[in-house]
Amino acid sequence: RVYFRAFLVSLPVFFSSLCCQCGVPIPPNPANTCVGCLRAQVDITEGIPKQGTVYFCKQCGRYLQPPSTWIQCTLESRELLALCLKKIKASLSKVRLIDAGFIWTEPHAKRLKLKLTVQKEVINGTVLQQVFVVEYIVQSQMCDDCHRIEAKDFWKAVVQVRQKTLHKKTFFYLEQLILKHRLHHNTLRIKEIHDGLDFYYPSKQHAQKMVDFLQCTVPSRSKSSQRLMSHDIHSNVYNYKSTFSVEIVPICKDNVVCLSPKLAQSLGNMSQICVCIRVTSTIRLIDPSTLQIAELDGNTYWRHPFNSLFHPKQLEEFIIIDINRVQEKKKVAGSGARSNKHTLAEAWVQKTSELDTDHQYFCSTHLGHILNPGDLVLGFDLANCNLNDEFVNKMNPHHIPDVVLIKKSYDRTKRQRRRNWKLKELEKDREGTDTDDERQYQDFLEDLEEDEALRKNINIYRNANVPVESDTDDDGAPRISLAEMLEDLHISEDATGGEGASMMT
Repeated sequence: RVYFRAFLVSLPVFFSSLCCQCGVPIPPNPANTCVGCLRAQVDITEGIPKQGTVYFCKQCGRYLQPPSTWIQCTLESRELLALCLKKIKASLSKVRLIDAGFIWTEPHAKRLKLKLTVQKEVINGTVLQQVFVVEYIVQSQMCDDCHRIEAKDFWKAVVQVRQKTLHKKTFFYLEQLILKHRLHHNTLRIKEIHDGLDFYYPSKQHAQKMVDFLQCTVPSRSKSSQRLMSHDIHSNVYNYKSTFSVEIVPICKDNVVCLSPKLAQSLGNMSQICVCIRVTSTIRLIDPSTLQIAELDGNTYWRHPFNSLFHPKQLEEFIIIDINRVQEKKKVAGSGARSNKHTLAEAWVQKTSELDTDHQYFCSTHLGHILNPGDLVLGFDLANCNLNDEFVNKMNPHHIPDVVLIKKSYDRTKRQRRRNWKLKELEKDREGTDTDDERQYQDFLEDLEEDEALRKNINIYRNANVPVESDTDDDGAPRISLAEMLEDLHISEDATGGEGASMMT
């Protein structure tokens, strides 16, 4: 037994060898050398630079990816790791990269440290693994785009979008479409002025793409021009600045319009006095006395132009005294289609400012499906106003209604308090602030709640700061369901790679 124990103790000596350099017993290997001596003789990281430089633009927060591409990267992200590894890619071709990750440094230290693990086959087929650190110095350099911005010569094309109206409902709708289709990513600057927006682009192709998008989404017309900035006679290169002017039809939702007799006849003999219920890629009109509807594209409007009879500030509040739903009238030969979402009704209304009088108005309305006696409704008073319109002046006075009702009135304060959704906005440079903009924006939000077809093309996000209220205090105002809302996604800087996280290539 004693001899057997002694044999077991001396067994590793029989199966080990001595290092040819220092004589330490080691497991047998093809190099017959211990790890310490092998590392002292061979450095597999030789030829790999241990320092480097990356260029960072302070203005836009992008890093330079040679030769001329600037990319957006967060600290310790996979994108920044790939950018740093590309700078030593040629030197890493002789070794095998096993692991790569960041070593934490102060965000303001202007230093990036990478911890790399590499392997390489050395003497007699022995594989040696080594860990080393590569340090990068972050130097500031302004990118070409920011340089042109600072030089006040940064844009090559501008798209000037204009609409000659007092209300910005169409612009609010257009802004949401641009955000949904991400057409604002190529813009260098968006400038807001009193009657429109200016989009600045680095190339004419991007501007032309925006013009094509506008013509497909809103009824409009456009024209273009260009100005010669410089000319190189040696290379025959011309430098132009292009300007695209886009004019949107001056009609917004809830406008009362008067069509020309020729246009009204071509639309199915509908009444000349109509209400605009929606402006998307076409103008959608409804006749409040017959529920007849019609759609006009931009080309049709510019051939037969008409104007709005009132501006939104002229809306007056009426109270429903009595209302009667009208059975569907027989269609006249040649008449157009009728709306299935509205109900024709005849109503007696009275201004809330004239409740102490007996003055009442009789009118036909397309809002019979939501109005009841005692409800408040907003409308326009045509009987006591002076209309300066060429088509109205030629109409028979008996064919002009006394009152045109537009929409039902709800408590705005209560609607704002329980609104649990929100919209995103473009980053715009404003020339001046208008106190009426907030009221117009609230009107647009209410239109989205009331019109399901209008919000189909818009991304609506859930507002987690507003709790969901029960329906016990519901006053009948239309609301947007949770199924139509999107969750607003916020990605933190650590989501692409935590501090010091190990990342494989």
